[in-house]
Amino acid sequence: MDKLKYPSLKFLPFLLLTLLSAKTVFSQQDAQFTQYMYNGLFYNPAFAGKEKGYNFSALHRTQWANYSGSNGPAPITQLLTASGSLDKLNMGYGLTFVNDNIGPTSNQEVNLAVGYHKRLRRGVLSIGLSGGVYSSTVKYDEWILVNPDPNVPASGRETQMNLNFGLGAIYDRGNFYVGASSKHLNEPGFDFGDGAIENQLKNHSYLNAGYRIKTFAFLTIEPSFLLKTVSFNNFSYDLSVIATHNQKISGGVAFRGEESVSLLVGYSLLKDNSLRIGYAFDLVVGGLEAKSPTSHEFMLTYNLPQVSREFQRAIQRTPRFRF
Repeated sequence: MDKLKYPSLKFLPFLLLTLLSAKTVFSQQDAQFTQYMYNGLFYNPAFAGKEKGYNFSALHRTQWANYSGSNGPAPITQLLTASGSLDKLNMGYGLTFVNDNIGPTSNQEVNLAVGYHKRLRRGVLSIGLSGGVYSSTVKYDEWILVNPDPNVPASGRETQMNLNFGLGAIYDRGNFYVGASSKHLNEPGFDFGDGAIENQLKNHSYLNAGYRIKTFAFLTIEPSFLLKTVSFNNFSYDLSVIATHNQKISGGVAFRGEESVSLLVGYSLLKDNSLRIGYAFDLVVGGLEAKSPTSHEFMLTYNLPQVSREFQRAIQRTPRFRF
């Protein structure tokens, strides 16, 4: 994963390979998830409040499991999301937190999102904005430098923070949806080690779409895709097909271009299926010379329906009045 741009430094191969095998100077800097279809808020703020009620999710991803390298372990990522809807205002709100660790670098991202939802013909158009803070940390004592630079400290760590903004839109017709979004619009910059290490968080754009096919025996099949680009200089994609029976048991397959094939399974608990657990297994098929062959992703989601308070007027009877 090309997290930083280092003009005078050379690192181990796995730090130079992107998660998506991009061949350009700036590669994917955002974390990636195989279960992207259940975590739309991470990619697009228009998902804030799109689903009724209150929605929560927690995800842990271990990429290239058991990888052992001189510059530290393979990437490990956590994602937390929460969202709610304001039906009377046709609006929603959301919160995302990302903790992304790769070798000697770690990044944290916290964003607040606001979405507006308007019926348009037979569907719903959602528009969202997000804003927050992006924090990046370099652990100098974990770097292994081929060409040492006197401006780069030999030990300790340095953390910098910057503001971060994004926007997006989704159109949902019920049986299909399509959305587009853009993150890190202001492209915040970071410079470490007295400017010896320069890094700019590049603009990331996403296009996602899905189609819901209802078949016999309470079976729903949903193919979807996610197209990703960094500053429109490189492109990568994810494809998936998920089948769900009676809104309870799900299974499917996914493919990440030039990187991996995946198996996804999920199961819903509780009577209203509001609690769901999910797991994704990735088998790496590209760039194995610098990766371990498997990745694992665990997810937990919970949907809390809104409680509507409807009071029915009770009839009061007395010997003289009825009201």
